[in-house]
Amino acid sequence: MTELKDVERELSRFRRRLLVVGLVVVLCFMGLFARLVHLQVVRHDDLRAQAERNRTAIVPVAPTRGHILDRNGVVLASNYSAYTLEITPSKVGPLEPAIDALSEVIEVSARDRRRFKKLLEESRNFESLPIRTRLSDEEVARFAAQRYRFPGMDIKARLFRQYPQGELGAHVVGYIGRINAAEKARIEETDEEGNYKGTEYIGKLGVEQSYEAELHGKTGVEQIETSAGGRAVRRLASSKATPGNTVVLSLDMRLQKLVEDLYGDRRGALVALDPKTGEVLAFVSKPTYDPNLFVEGIDQESWSALNESLDRPLLNRALRGTYPPGSTYKPFMALAALETGKRRPGDITYDAGSWTFGGHTYRSHGDGGLGAVDMHRSIVKSSNVYYYSLANDMGVDAMYNFMAPLGFGQITGIDINGEVRGVLPSQAWKRKAYRRPEQQKWFAGETISLGIGQGYNTFTMLQLAQATAILANNGIKHKPHLVVAVEDSVQGQRVPVPREPPVDLGFKRENVSVVRRALVGVTQEGTATKVFSGAAYLSGGKTGTAQAVTIGQKSRYNASKLEEHQRDHAVYMAFAPADDPKIAIALIVENAGWGAEAAAPIARRVFDFWVAGVYPSEADLAQVRAGKGGPPAGKPRPISEVPDLPSPPMLGASAAQVPDNGPVQLAQRP
Repeated sequence: MTELKDVERELSRFRRRLLVVGLVVVLCFMGLFARLVHLQVVRHDDLRAQAERNRTAIVPVAPTRGHILDRNGVVLASNYSAYTLEITPSKVGPLEPAIDALSEVIEVSARDRRRFKKLLEESRNFESLPIRTRLSDEEVARFAAQRYRFPGMDIKARLFRQYPQGELGAHVVGYIGRINAAEKARIEETDEEGNYKGTEYIGKLGVEQSYEAELHGKTGVEQIETSAGGRAVRRLASSKATPGNTVVLSLDMRLQKLVEDLYGDRRGALVALDPKTGEVLAFVSKPTYDPNLFVEGIDQESWSALNESLDRPLLNRALRGTYPPGSTYKPFMALAALETGKRRPGDITYDAGSWTFGGHTYRSHGDGGLGAVDMHRSIVKSSNVYYYSLANDMGVDAMYNFMAPLGFGQITGIDINGEVRGVLPSQAWKRKAYRRPEQQKWFAGETISLGIGQGYNTFTMLQLAQATAILANNGIKHKPHLVVAVEDSVQGQRVPVPREPPVDLGFKRENVSVVRRALVGVTQEGTATKVFSGAAYLSGGKTGTAQAVTIGQKSRYNASKLEEHQRDHAVYMAFAPADDPKIAIALIVENAGWGAEAAAPIARRVFDFWVAGVYPSEADLAQVRAGKGGPPAGKPRPISEVPDLPSPPMLGASAAQVPDNGPVQLAQRP
């Protein structure tokens, strides 16, 4: 009996245990089922997206940068495709040993190392930076075979910017470079951040910078299926990148080359405008530089040579160089006198060779002077005394009020960045420019030298060219501009860039005619007569000699006793043809002396090219470069017969037809 009760108790305990175990199992299954429901139902969308991301990658596709052309279709900026070998520093151990090992497989020059070091200093260490560019197929294959030895190093296919004209027009075209930290921060603050994913380059100067939005294009994307190791397997979907648009400039690169050749090794600037439209026909700054040096990241040696040169080749003298205009200011002073009623054309001033005011003697034409001078003769013979007296009568603020609308000392608004204002003085300007009260006062004697374009006056050649164009266009003012059209990369349609309407400054036509006739007289009976003898057209112009350093009241200028950089600048402003001007120019040759000897000869060859359609002989080019220009030497050549002038890639080619290798397809990595 006892044994039976023991068996029943054991069975009862077993059943209880079995029930507990069963309940535990049921609860476990219920928990598992609940978890399954949570994962499959509640978190279905989120987990599906995570799984999708584990097998796919979204890769930005950088667009092809647009071309830059001149008015005739000459290519100024385009692209070529090449392989580069790049290093991601954060994925590489000690860099120097790694590069040393790499150099055993692929040549890495000292210059490559210096450029890489400079890029490394400017970039974040996780960025991919090129150590070698433009690899040959043999070099690509050699590296690919040993890639396992070099973690953090990869071959990449890229489009590179190239500037086929080299130094020609470099200050206008500008260049591109890698996006730096400041530019990256600026992009992140705009709506363009997404458009620069996958892009490492941006316009730095010139048209490349100012028209970045047109040239850059729109970034595309690719959805790539990847393996467990992250290697691309196949493309799932893509949205093509939109290439940048082609930008068409008003420049004529044949004229640009002529001017740059005429300057030779001399320093200076020239701006040529169409007075009827404001189009920039030539925009020269000498010396210049090769923008191709900057595309791949300039090495320290080349950078030092450019940046430390006393000739300052990186300075855009046409846009940022400011100079006293010298006697080229006199025609505008004459127009101011007529418009304000301070002088009539026939009013006489006696030029005895000097003019005294407040105990200070201002010199003019030696000891003899010019005698009786009216307005016409004051311009033709360049009388200083006439304009000393006129400046004294007008006063500094009246001169400021007249000259400012002409663009002197003002931002012209040309469509590239970096323009400087220069100085058009006034009493208000001086109060703002100086801190000490005794320096802020305007003295009457400071006004006198302003009349001949000296004193505080400092302007750019762009400003002087614009004022000359306004005079040539009877007081109608156009804003200077370089870009005339943008060609859509998809549709191929060329759309003119909208221009601001011209402004009529309201000058009396008869007053403008008085000044323009006198400027024609300069080339027929005045200081530029010799240079323009035999020309097939009439032009108007004014020579100028601008002081680089101040000469004492009792001293006389003697170039031979001065250092080269202290000698006077040669300046010239002009327009042609005289009766219907199609071109207006302003130019300066630094430290070259008298304007009629160094500057006017360049203007003569420019007009011969643009108006008469001829190109100087080789002997004449050499003569002008040497600063010995007079009338053309030798027989001028028809432009069509001159070899090596910049020309379009094909006759009648549109921007869409410009040769371009296009984007490179990445080879499958081993």
